[in-house]
Amino acid sequence: MISEKESVKISKFLSLILRHQPEAAGIVLDENGWTEVSILIQQVSAHGHSITKETLDYIVHTNSKKRFAYNEDQTKIRASQGHSVDVELNYTSQQPPAILYHGTAETSVESIFKTGLDKRERHHVHMSISTETALAVGSRYGKPVLLAIAAGQMFTDGHSFFVSDNDVWLTDHVPLKYLSIVKAV
Repeated sequence: MISEKESVKISKFLSLILRHQPEAAGIVLDENGWTEVSILIQQVSAHGHSITKETLDYIVHTNSKKRFAYNEDQTKIRASQGHSVDVELNYTSQQPPAILYHGTAETSVESIFKTGLDKRERHHVHMSISTETALAVGSRYGKPVLLAIAAGQMFTDGHSFFVSDNDVWLTDHVPLKYLSIVKAV
């Protein structure tokens, strides 16, 4: 099929265009973040990443973070979450587990404990049921710190939670009273 290096390169480009800059490949996302697979393949290929439907299938199905999803008949594709462009993913609110985790860099902790966890340029704050996943995310930005979120209590107190297609938990904001540091690594 394709090498791991090429798969990562294409996956990063797909993340860029399906989450942040669709115009970088000359595509348009609909209001729910979908674009036609045939147009995506054509435009991605025209922008230096020659791909086929088989290559796209491989990337969608083997991406360890499951960042992309097809619609039911596989004629459309979108990013599962993490958008900075205006899309409505139509996730329904769900009751979260009692505790969720968020990984961040040590350099961000002071600011987080002033305002809580904010979504910033993204649509939602991202959380995980896995401490390992949260720490891996936090380590992308420096020395990781693991935060615990009292998600069950937040939900009881009226906050909404959603689960993306790739099992990332999402919410709009995590106020300070629901946050604690689990450990600095």
